[in-house]
Amino acid sequence: MAVTHNGVAYRVADAHAHIYPGKIAEKATASVGRFYDIEMDEIGLPHILHEEGTEAGIERFLVCSVATKVEQVASINQFIAEKCAKYPAFLGLGAWHQDVTDVSGELDRVQALGLRGIKLHPDFQKFNIDDENMLEVYAECTRRGLIVLFHTGDDRMDFSSPRRLAKVLEKQPDFLCIAAHLGGYREWVDARAVLQGTNVYIDTSSSLWACSVEEARRNIAHFGVDKTLFGTDFPMWTPKEELARFFSMGYGEEDNRKMLYDNFARLFGI
Repeated sequence: MAVTHNGVAYRVADAHAHIYPGKIAEKATASVGRFYDIEMDEIGLPHILHEEGTEAGIERFLVCSVATKVEQVASINQFIAEKCAKYPAFLGLGAWHQDVTDVSGELDRVQALGLRGIKLHPDFQKFNIDDENMLEVYAECTRRGLIVLFHTGDDRMDFSSPRRLAKVLEKQPDFLCIAAHLGGYREWVDARAVLQGTNVYIDTSSSLWACSVEEARRNIAHFGVDKTLFGTDFPMWTPKEELARFFSMGYGEEDNRKMLYDNFARLFGI
């Protein structure tokens, strides 16, 4: 399986995709669209992601969902694990919530389910990235080799600001995380100004539609091609659409291979 561009075949992994159970998928997808005032391209159903992604040539998918209530964590994580078992192309991130009290126990369950880390969306979940209560979570994830994917940035609010993530990294420089959306959605300049470090990855999801190619390339240069992952943010965008946007940045074959698959494979040990 591969994606061909300008006569070159590339392996591709999608490092940022959302899936939901069938009974809530349409409602959950619409809710995200309203939050961002963006018309969603698809419904966030696992089989649609798998079918459309496979058709586009993508071979691996990092899937996740967000818990807006602490009571949702266990059921979401069970759902993600079940879909990873059904679709071997999927790797899963666990849901988390800032009100989890048994940090070690909940992370034990995340790992027992075979999940590779956790996904946090501070804007949806209404907590600050640098909240003191979350530092234990980040430290324990680092100890266990679990990766934290953050929704990062939104100039309409401050919960997920790149500046807040920078404060965490000052305290925990070994913290391994992905700052989604080129380091900060609609806060790309701030991301370049304050975020750095060898353990910070970024993904390309939900940014290439909104910023110029020049802006995107500046952020990738700042964090490094070796620390950049391709992501679709499905169901907000379709795999084919995001691949076209990615290739429009005009990188060469070596850089494309790194961002489309090799960095993902190294980060997740596949």
